Amino acid sequence: MQYDEKRLARIVATDCGSTTTKAILIEWVDGEFRQTIRGEAPTTVEAPLNDVTKGVINATQELEELARLKYHNPNIKFMENGKFVIPRKGDIGVDAYVSTSSAGGGLQMMVTGVVASMTGESAERAALGAGAIVMDLIASNDKRMNHEKIERIRELRPDMILMAGGEDGGTVKHVVEMAELVASADPKPRLGSAYKLPVIYAGNKDAREEIIKALGEKVDLIITDNIRPKLEIENLLPAREKIHNLFMEHVMKQAPGYNKLMEWTVGPEHEQVPIMPTPAAVGNIMQAIAKDENIEVVGVDIGGATTDVFSVFTKDFIFNRTVSANLGLSYSISNVLASAGLENIMRWVPFDIDESELRNMIKNKMIRPTTIPSLLEELVLEQAIAKEALRLAFEQHKSFASSLKGMQKQRDISEAFSQSVSGETIVNMMTLNLLVGSGGVLSHAPRRNQTVLMLIDAFLPEGITRLSVDSIFMMPHLGVLSEISAKAATEVFRKDCMVYLGTCVAPVGKCKIGKPALYAKLELPDGTVFEEDIPFGEMRLIPCGVGQIAKATLKTHSGLILDSEKKKEMTVDLYGGVVGIVLDTRGRQPFVLPADKTERIAALKKWMKELKIYPEHILS
Repeated sequence: MQYDEKRLARIVATDCGSTTTKAILIEWVDGEFRQTIRGEAPTTVEAPLNDVTKGVINATQELEELARLKYHNPNIKFMENGKFVIPRKGDIGVDAYVSTSSAGGGLQMMVTGVVASMTGESAERAALGAGAIVMDLIASNDKRMNHEKIERIRELRPDMILMAGGEDGGTVKHVVEMAELVASADPKPRLGSAYKLPVIYAGNKDAREEIIKALGEKVDLIITDNIRPKLEIENLLPAREKIHNLFMEHVMKQAPGYNKLMEWTVGPEHEQVPIMPTPAAVGNIMQAIAKDENIEVVGVDIGGATTDVFSVFTKDFIFNRTVSANLGLSYSISNVLASAGLENIMRWVPFDIDESELRNMIKNKMIRPTTIPSLLEELVLEQAIAKEALRLAFEQHKSFASSLKGMQKQRDISEAFSQSVSGETIVNMMTLNLLVGSGGVLSHAPRRNQTVLMLIDAFLPEGITRLSVDSIFMMPHLGVLSEISAKAATEVFRKDCMVYLGTCVAPVGKCKIGKPALYAKLELPDGTVFEEDIPFGEMRLIPCGVGQIAKATLKTHSGLILDSEKKKEMTVDLYGGVVGIVLDTRGRQPFVLPADKTERIAALKKWMKELKIYPEHILS
């Protein structure tokens, strides 16, 4: 249900994370929704307190104290007798309270399918889109023996299982075999021993009776519409809704204090507003912004243990989310080194460093995950590692965010004699409008310029792309808020959540270093004009502030192109930001750094000086 501003003049939203509970106050101010105050407190889901509401109360008390100071009003209170006052009565109470949660490890799921690359991946997309961490995918063709699959189901102890497989009307044999495997494993849930494990069946409808026979007595079986009713159709929404509902009914109720918290999360008419898994809420706001502005969006949240990537592409606003559970900057930093390789990390470092020194730095970060760089050299290394973690997570995302595998793609006459299965990525960097970064290394970089270069080097945006960063990790709060007010969520997202960094212009193609690549003429709001024929292999930073627009004439040389229509010349408005407009002629498809170490370090220093990434002394 959606409410207007008259019903939502004061809203409290919290995100109960694994370590910190973050609270924000959203108010109707001067004809618009704004985030006005922020507070936080340690999350209290674990011993000794074992009650998540204690952290919520502590974070909300900080909001109250700051609100009294801000408005010089000692009577402001949001809670009384340990609960929110809804509806608001003057200075007392709020109009709505909403929350997200990833405390206790978030939502952990296992999925099954008949064919791993078809129904298995569809089930994975449904689970990931609902905000889950997918612990494993078990399929008939995954080459493991049955006893290995049974043992795997037993040892993982997921919060729930999503089963898919088979077209409606097709054979039931293989999906029934998967159900019998689950039954043989007799799986137990991670939280709570007094209830049966929830299992959602979203496969061939003709197999439902057999599935009930195999599983009905052993698990809490929920049946919903087939995820792949036909090979060429993917229907994820019913399964995602069931996952959300079960997350509330089963998982959240088992976590200490969540029963009480669920009673608190209500709207203006005391209607229940379900607590959402944090990643699902982030996905919500990404989709809301994409639809509201009719744009394609990629978002990334890089943490200590995982990196989440979200994308909304095509005219149908197809949403995908992936979790790279082994790519982070503290707990799983060693995995980044192992996955990327030392050479790939070192290619972003603008000075010589001993291999053992880098490895020691990485191991120390893993041992002491909450530490931050104390030396400039450590900061440079951490940001180099971050580029590789982001790059790898995005590569995984692109391979997952694909068209449906297993179906024949319609081809034109020129392709008539070439047959292959589909499954091509739908991520198109040339049509991407907005790239959003989040997570400590991006949101809290000492210079916003550093955030810009990390995003550009990791994601290699093509054509014309706006860059932004989540200022204080507010996207989860806004995602759950969109359930009762899309207007409030999108307004706060634009005005308070997003720090607009600027725009990147990156022609696609390759030519010889030093040859003319991009003619750019930018007429800036202050009347100054930037005009240059930029050689290939260069970067330029043109200051252009937040809310400012540069009138640009762009023309490429040597076979380079600027957009999906392969234009070589265009007149376009370029949006500024806290950093400005970056013109990047280093090439795409391919992007290649100099192979020679001396040349590479010289190139890195040149680009970093131009973009004012680090102090001069480290780049001299």
